[in-house]
Amino acid sequence: MQTIIIPLIPQLPRLLDASAADAAWAVTATLLAAAVATPTMGRLGDMYGKRRMLLISLGLLVAGSVLAALSDSLGPMVVARAMQGLASGVIPLGISIMRDELPAERLGSATALMSASLGVGGALGLPLAALLAETVDWHVLFWTAGAFGAVCAVLVYTVVPESPVRSGGRFDLPGSIGLSAALVCLLLAISKGSDWGWTSGTTTGLFAAAAVVLAVWGWWELRAPRPLVDLRTSVRRQVLLTNVASAVFGFSMFAMSLVLPQLLQLPTGTGYGLGQGMVAVGLVLAPSGLVMIAVAPLSARVSAARGPKTTLILGMLVVAAGYALNLVLMSEIWHLVVVSMVIGGGIGFAYGAMPALVMAAVPVSETAAANSLNTLMRSIGTSVSSAVAGALLAGVTTSFGGVDLPAEHGFRLIMVIGAGAALVAAAVAGLLPSRRPTRPADPEPAVLAGTGHQTR
Repeated sequence: MQTIIIPLIPQLPRLLDASAADAAWAVTATLLAAAVATPTMGRLGDMYGKRRMLLISLGLLVAGSVLAALSDSLGPMVVARAMQGLASGVIPLGISIMRDELPAERLGSATALMSASLGVGGALGLPLAALLAETVDWHVLFWTAGAFGAVCAVLVYTVVPESPVRSGGRFDLPGSIGLSAALVCLLLAISKGSDWGWTSGTTTGLFAAAAVVLAVWGWWELRAPRPLVDLRTSVRRQVLLTNVASAVFGFSMFAMSLVLPQLLQLPTGTGYGLGQGMVAVGLVLAPSGLVMIAVAPLSARVSAARGPKTTLILGMLVVAAGYALNLVLMSEIWHLVVVSMVIGGGIGFAYGAMPALVMAAVPVSETAAANSLNTLMRSIGTSVSSAVAGALLAGVTTSFGGVDLPAEHGFRLIMVIGAGAALVAAAVAGLLPSRRPTRPADPEPAVLAGTGHQTR
């Protein structure tokens, strides 16, 4: 879902009979819907069943894909892309089911692999999406996504058990509405700020509204009997620092997705562009997904031996090294393949450690909500990265054939910023407790579904 639209972006205004600014909502809608759905689905999963919410998420993905496949205008496409974004809770829900179902000796490697799949899907999906976009009708992209989603839903229904661990209680609807409103204001300002102007009334008003709504939302959450996000748990040192490191790391890692595709596609006449098509871009980035799969078991072993803190720091340092390598290796296609693989390896290490750190510090009954918040923090980091990098590339240009294109030193500046952000994230992770704490007991008894009995 993250990459399926990328090959179509230049063609969306023509395909949807809309302006470029309006067509961009097909991308923005997914971002906003994902921000709203991730924490909400996590809390609903803890309360009413993670498998149930997983199936609902996949159902929304399939329905959104079918609607997009049937769309030829902007309105239905934006609605369809929003529905696809609502499925973003599948990863934290899946990790939470693993915590409830798997023995301790298998949990580390399983969660590391599933966390890495966030990057794997994007890296492997891009070349497939580009190939389909260039060889068949563009609607086939969404029929394919819907078919994959349907297969996943059938497998979840037949294979994945429903977790017996539930927190019960009443859903915090005011908290969900408040957080959703704040996130929409924040991410809308970030994603559209460059188009509207960073000092425009609309942008500054959205930032101000996000700050006010977040303050009111925090006041409510501290007083709600069953809050959407347990802020007292979220400010525990291990949870808070992991989430901060995740946001900064999300900022860092997204720079690769912005820099490498543009370097590959810019004309060779610029002196630094490689003149490749979108299929080549996908093939260059695809090995990074394979590396993420390969390092996931290694990430789990390092975490078991040295603690997930060490794994997280190691991953962030590898990503910083990848960006540093890109400063000297950017003139050949194989250079960018190597760079993407190094950065992919670092992401695989770090992604495997984050859920382990979060789950070790929260009650079992709050696993899905805590993992969802961590995923959300990474998404906010990537959104900010996209805005910052886009503004830098728009401001640092060179003229080629009468057209302003991003300049080479603009790309180098983004690599330096990406490396610096990875080092800052590693420094934040260094403040985490040195040893992995034991899994805490649930401070409030969770209810085993269908029994009425309490368990810890």
